[in-house]
Amino acid sequence: MSTTPADVAVATQPKKESTGARLLRIALTERVAALAVLTVILVIVFYLLGNNGNLYAPFDLSYMVSSLQAFVPVALLALAEMFVITSGRSGIDLSVGAMVSLCGLVFGALVQHAGMPVLLAALVAIIVGGLMGLLNGVLVGYFGFPPLIATLATSYAFASIAMVASGQAPISGSKIAATHELTRNLPLFGDVELPIQVLTFLLPAMVISWFMLEHTTWGRSLLAIGTNDTAAAYAGQSVRWTRASAYMASGLLSGVAAVVNVAQFASARPDAGTSGNGMALPAITIAALGGVLISGGLARVSGVMTSALLITWLNAALLISFQGSLGPRTQLLALGLLLICSVLLNSYAARRYGLRA
Repeated sequence: MSTTPADVAVATQPKKESTGARLLRIALTERVAALAVLTVILVIVFYLLGNNGNLYAPFDLSYMVSSLQAFVPVALLALAEMFVITSGRSGIDLSVGAMVSLCGLVFGALVQHAGMPVLLAALVAIIVGGLMGLLNGVLVGYFGFPPLIATLATSYAFASIAMVASGQAPISGSKIAATHELTRNLPLFGDVELPIQVLTFLLPAMVISWFMLEHTTWGRSLLAIGTNDTAAAYAGQSVRWTRASAYMASGLLSGVAAVVNVAQFASARPDAGTSGNGMALPAITIAALGGVLISGGLARVSGVMTSALLITWLNAALLISFQGSLGPRTQLLALGLLLICSVLLNSYAARRYGLRA
């Protein structure tokens, strides 16, 4: 049976994508849009539940904006996880919470006991965070430690140092109390007040992170080594230093989160980032949900920020949905399920659509 040119033309035409397949592709590849839709749905559902008296407090605009106080530290740490995960080789930083604790104590001690100006003390605390992150980076990038083991070990070390150095007691006083001005509420309209740290801490960190990742040689190197570090090495990339510097960036952002945390609570607690289940799990979950490929080489700051907002408002909604300790426990269940689902979705999208930065 002969084949005509018309048959060949029909056979070579791409198959028409069904509506379901197109929606699936958009959901998996356009992560920011998908997360934005989910956030809108969440807000509408819980707003209606609150109006109908099904929650223990109204889920209104004032409540949502005030919950952004919790949004800032966890979003900063999600950016920190974004950098280390993007660096590849199963990159992860379990020490971010412990670094928040220790950097917070450094900041609190310099302000309260040494009488150092607040901004200078904040700068020193952030630099200390960068040095702790660099230690992680040297262990992972230069000595080849598995990131899970290296950052778990330093997490124990940093948390122990914080506890011993503080005598297991928080640092507080009038000078630290004055740092609360860094996180005061900015009146918008009516009873709606925006936590100013969204503008003074998170926004600059977000812009700098986006610029470093998308518009610098370092960012391109980070994405390259996360995709294939062997090929990146043959291309002349400094694989060890680039990977180590990703952990240093994580430490710097942890230092910023520590300053925000101390200012918010007007106290430097030695367990600020490690109490309960710590800050690492939410940060990792947010990064993965935001489209950061767990195997490395793919990340978007916009996805991480949208994911952080979704998680923050989900946690806020669950907190007023249940009485007592059931709310926080439900938050942990939701985080665990979201982490599993986001990793599975990211891996599937990478295989199905060949996603790369």
